[in-house]
Amino acid sequence: MQETYQIVSKIQRYDPDNDRSWIQNYQLETGRILQFTDLFRKINKELDPTLAWNSSCEHGQCGTCSVKINGKPMLACELLVENAVVHFETTEFLIEPLTIAPVVRDLIVDFDKAYERVHKIKPYIIEPVANPNSGNEYKIAPGHLQRYVDATRCINCFCCATACISSHHNFLGPNAIMASVVRLMDLREQAKDERKTLLYSEEGVYRCHTSRACSFVCPKEIDVAHFIALAKSGALESDA
Repeated sequence: MQETYQIVSKIQRYDPDNDRSWIQNYQLETGRILQFTDLFRKINKELDPTLAWNSSCEHGQCGTCSVKINGKPMLACELLVENAVVHFETTEFLIEPLTIAPVVRDLIVDFDKAYERVHKIKPYIIEPVANPNSGNEYKIAPGHLQRYVDATRCINCFCCATACISSHHNFLGPNAIMASVVRLMDLREQAKDERKTLLYSEEGVYRCHTSRACSFVCPKEIDVAHFIALAKSGALESDA
């Protein structure tokens, strides 16, 4: 088993002060089980303290470290060096920021701008149904919950929106659609008509080209395309 690799990281840089973009190469020896966030940290420490990148939890739950690696949107904290070498069959990696929002600096994008589409879909319960068990939690039968529990695992990393061939053309985007799907299937949501108005608007599900790229890149292995297909067919009602 190879313990270290000579890695070449070709990182897209952006300097907002001079509005300048360029690709910068970094070559360094790394351990096989280093995460790509560790790789960025190693570059900062040993080669270039000016490289800017995002991360928070580094446990695959917050989505802030999403980047494109050799063209594929991925969570940098979940990708190990050895796995990347095997997956891409190379030790050279082109690392770019996501394309779902303007770049702030280097690998950091404006997530506030990206979240505008998610906020538009209203990812919360708009009008709650009266709880039949007043004073207690709202109970949902396991059988019903099972229909959409996978959809609730979305962490809004925007990998799907970056890979989507439709999301840059007046489409709300796969993860925003997923947020609405969850609430349409939620017994506690009463404002179904309001949700469907936006879901089936000119920005909604019919903009989807069914490329299934969203499902292919989802780091949580959610079949996003399946839930969008349910929305297209009108099979999302909670009592269906």
